[in-house]
Amino acid sequence: MEHYTTESFSLTQSVGFMLTKARNLIVAEMDAALKELDITCPQMGILLAMRRGWASTPFELSKVLSVDTGLMTRMLDRLEAKGLLERSRSADDRRVVNLVLTKKGQEVAAEIPKIAPEVLNARLKKFTKAEFDELGRLLQKFIGE
Repeated sequence: MEHYTTESFSLTQSVGFMLTKARNLIVAEMDAALKELDITCPQMGILLAMRRGWASTPFELSKVLSVDTGLMTRMLDRLEAKGLLERSRSADDRRVVNLVLTKKGQEVAAEIPKIAPEVLNARLKKFTKAEFDELGRLLQKFIGE
């Protein structure tokens, strides 16, 4: 089924526009809430993915977080400069860079689950449980997972 036509398409009413606007709202609100930890929303994703064991290399992080490798490198540079993670070359394959959270990185990552739910819950406060569940289901369907 085609949901858009040349005649009916309106940029500001398109799914892509609304998803981008929703994402930008969440990122801005999350960035403000994470300011005390001196990290950004995208950096939060890296720290949580590493803390949960989802990824331990830049390539794995890029795949898990859907971030291109160039941007991932720049974000890792910033996190390393802040003393939140360390890089090392694999002994088995020098092309592979392994990542590990520092003690400070572990501490910051441990604080994120105390902050992120408040930001998301504030944005979702007008949703009923059923609407929240349906939003999640529809987004999963949209992204094909």
